[in-house]
Amino acid sequence: MPLRIALADDHQILRDGLRRAFESAGEVVVGEASNGEEAVQLVEQTHPDVIVMDLSMPVLDGAAATKRITESCPDTRVVILTMHDDVDRTQAALRAGAVGFLTKGSSFKDVHKTVQAAGEGLTSLSPELASSMLSLSGDSPSPHEEPLLSSRQVEILQLIADGSTTKQTARELGIAQKTVHNHLNAIYRRLDTQNLTHAVLSAVRLGIIDLN
Repeated sequence: MPLRIALADDHQILRDGLRRAFESAGEVVVGEASNGEEAVQLVEQTHPDVIVMDLSMPVLDGAAATKRITESCPDTRVVILTMHDDVDRTQAALRAGAVGFLTKGSSFKDVHKTVQAAGEGLTSLSPELASSMLSLSGDSPSPHEEPLLSSRQVEILQLIADGSTTKQTARELGIAQKTVHNHLNAIYRRLDTQNLTHAVLSAVRLGIIDLN
C-alpha cells in the first residue's frame, strides 16, 4: 500500500523533484507547502502518513511547524530534510517530535528509505547529523551504580539504531512486538527522553550502544 506523503519546502524546484521521485516510486503525494504555516494547514487537511519538511522556511520554521503537527496530528510522522549547519534547529525539531533527519545532499534512495521507515514507526538520523548533535550534547552524566538499561533493552535499542523496525526487532529476538514497545517505553523513562531518536542519541552519548 503506497504511503501518503506531504512535502514542505520553500524551494519549488526541490518540491517538484521530490514529487516526481516519490510518485515514480509508487507513493502518493497529497500536497505541497511553501512555508511552515502552510505545512501545518496541509497536514490538518490531508492527514498524510509522512510529511517531508525543510527546517529553514518563512512564516513558521520547520521546528515550530513540527511541534504543531505532532500536537494536532500525532499520526503524521515528520521527516526533516536539512542542511549540515542546522544542528540547533535539528535539535529543536527532535524535541518537537520529528522522527527522521536527512541532509539535503542525501540520495533519493536514502530519502525514500527514511520516509518508508517513518511510515512504519521507525526513527532514523543521518550519521552526519548524529555526529554533530552528539558533539554538542555536553558531557555524559556521572555513571550509575546499576546499569541504566537491562541487557534486553540494550539489545532492542541497538537493533533499532542499526535500522531494524520494531517488527523486525521482535522477530530477531523471538519476542512479541508489543513486548518491544513495552521495553521502549521503559527505555524512555530510564533515559528521561520522549522519543526514539532522542533515546538513541542519549544511549550513544552514554556509551550504552554504538551508532554505526
